Amino acid sequence: MAGQTEQLLNAILADIDCGQLNPGDVLDEAGLAARHGVSRTPVREVFIQLEATGLIRRLPRKGAVLFKPTLEEFLAILEVHARLEGQAAGLAARRLSPAQGEALEAAVAACEVHAATKGDGDPNGYYQLNLKFHETVALGAGNAFLVEMIKTNARKLMAYYRARYRYPGSIAQSALEHRQIATLIFAHDRTGAEAAMVSHVQFDQVTVMDLLAALG
Repeated sequence: MAGQTEQLLNAILADIDCGQLNPGDVLDEAGLAARHGVSRTPVREVFIQLEATGLIRRLPRKGAVLFKPTLEEFLAILEVHARLEGQAAGLAARRLSPAQGEALEAAVAACEVHAATKGDGDPNGYYQLNLKFHETVALGAGNAFLVEMIKTNARKLMAYYRARYRYPGSIAQSALEHRQIATLIFAHDRTGAEAAMVSHVQFDQVTVMDLLAALG
C-alpha cells in the first residue's frame, strides 16, 4: 500500500510539473484509482499529503481541487518562493561541486540554444529547460530541505510561470538572466547570485494580475 501511495503521489506531481494538471482542476478520486490501477485508499492517502502541503484544497460539492491562488495568495507565495530560490543560488555560489558546475553550464546553454533557435516558439519546451536550470541551482545549494521547500512552493505557481513564456521576448530574457545568475555562481559571488535570482523569480503585481486572468 505504501508503495502504491508513493507511486501515485509521484505521478500526480509529475502531471503538475508537465502541465497536465493546472490550477482549479478537479482531482477525481474514482478516476485516479482507475487510471493507476489502485484502490481508493492510496488515492485518499495521497490527497491527505497533498492537502497538507497546500497543493490541493477540498471544496464542497467539488472534492479535491488543485490549488488556485487569489492575487493576495499569489503575491504572498511568490515573496517566499523568490527568497528561497535566492538562498539556493547564494548557497550554490559557495558549494557548487565541479560536476554540478558542468550540469549548470549545460542547463544554461540549453536555454540559450532554445532562445536562439526557436525564439518565442515552444514555450512549454522552454519551460521544461527552465525547470532543469532551477533544479540544478537548488541541488547545488547542498541542502535537501531547501530543495523540497522550493519544489512545494514552485508547484503552486508552475502553471503561471509556464504561461509567462507565452509573452513575446520572455524566453530570450529568461535565458539571458539564467546566464547572468550562473556567471555569478561560478564567480562565487554569493550576494550577487542571491539578488539576481530573487529578481529573476519575482513578478510585479500587474504581471501577476495578467497571469491570473490568462488562466481564468
